[in-house]
Amino acid sequence: MPAAQTNSGIADLLASKEMIIVCGSGGVGKTTIAASLAAEAAVRIGGRVLVLTVDPARRLANALGLQAFGNSETQIPLDAFAGAGVTPRGELWAAMLDTKAGWDELIARHAPDEVLRDTVLANPLYQNITGRFVQSHDYIAMERLHEIHASGRYDLVIIDTPPSRNALDILDSPGRMMEFFGSRLLRWLTVPYRSRLFTAASKPFYQVADRVLGSRFLQDIAEFFVLFQTMETGFVERAREVERLLSDPRTAFLVVSTLEAAPAYEAAYLAEALRERHLPLGGMVLNRTMPSALREPAAEKAAAQLRKAAQTGSLAADLGSVLDADPQVVRGVLTEVADRFHDIAMVAAREAERRSELERLAPFTVAAPSLDHDINDLRSLLQLGDHLWS
Repeated sequence: MPAAQTNSGIADLLASKEMIIVCGSGGVGKTTIAASLAAEAAVRIGGRVLVLTVDPARRLANALGLQAFGNSETQIPLDAFAGAGVTPRGELWAAMLDTKAGWDELIARHAPDEVLRDTVLANPLYQNITGRFVQSHDYIAMERLHEIHASGRYDLVIIDTPPSRNALDILDSPGRMMEFFGSRLLRWLTVPYRSRLFTAASKPFYQVADRVLGSRFLQDIAEFFVLFQTMETGFVERAREVERLLSDPRTAFLVVSTLEAAPAYEAAYLAEALRERHLPLGGMVLNRTMPSALREPAAEKAAAQLRKAAQTGSLAADLGSVLDADPQVVRGVLTEVADRFHDIAMVAAREAERRSELERLAPFTVAAPSLDHDINDLRSLLQLGDHLWS
């Protein structure tokens, strides 16, 4: 890989941390940034690097040189790096967050015996409930992060957090799990099954409800949570461990945003929320940014000269000859480009203002430009990484 000036923020973050949690609002490129940083770390720093993503898109698997990947970690083949023209100092591994498999492993870990484990997994509402309550995708992401960290198999783990309406869902999921076990809902569902009054007082209600909602609907729910509640100690203790991991000095959060209004606002809100929670904000990546040259007076002057040349000079005719195009059509295109430049420059100016605001909130910011091609192989992931690194 060609030598490049080092961005000390990104380089130091990748070299000094064991966990980097990539977060931000949806649609800002978190998955691609996470994979790119992991590839850079494997190439430039070394060690065993894992990127845990929530994006099942085949294009990402292809970019990493894989046919597919899932809940189990898979090593990126060396042939993929050779095809990108680099020799990594370390190893790059990838895994995709699988909510169902994550819950199955969690139940198996916390169940006191095989009978209870199999009973919970066989409950008819198990898959439906675990897919919906307490933002289970967010919680499983944190569980998986803790599991991988505790294994000690990797020198650096980069997690691409799940997309959500509120970027803080990922941070609050361990606390919500602990709150759930003490909730009125859980007591309401389970007390009748633990009480001697169930047959006399509660059974008629459940029977009527089952006739309306379907056979054994509420009883299946109640039985499931009675079983689930027997694992409360393990779940609550693990949630506390996850919360401790989030604030550990070896962990850092990296906020990804574009410089559009809504994502930038969310990024600022997330940065403030991390500070209030005493969680370590490592830095910010500002993705798909416009070139700073668009804001230069010389660029505006060039646009004005282009418009004048298109209207009064021989430029349109000369280009028409080269392009084998009608000079009148070329003149119209050049004029439209020149006229639109002011709008583009205004967007770039607004981006610069938002960037200045975000720079005050993070230890460092680094910008990644909008690339003129898709990220569809390891080479393009590393090209994006070069922008972040340098």
